[in-house]
Amino acid sequence: MLTSDVVRADVASLLHVLPEESDNLFEFGLDSVRVVMLVERWREAGAEVSFVQLAEAPTLGEWLRILVPVVMPQVPPLTSAA
Repeated sequence: MLTSDVVRADVASLLHVLPEESDNLFEFGLDSVRVVMLVERWREAGAEVSFVQLAEAPTLGEWLRILVPVVMPQVPPLTSAA
């Protein structure tokens, strides 16, 4: 399962630093080969992500939004009292 901690750890392992969520990862030295490596790793973990998605939004925050969507708990519908 892909979690935000896993995404952060994978990015940090490639860049040897954990950037802020708003930092452009390409400015930290990330290149297209490494993005492809991450895409393959994260697809194996079940993420539906493409190289283009990540390249067009090269910040950790955007990647987390794409890769680790917040799942809202199931809330029962409101019923009116009879």
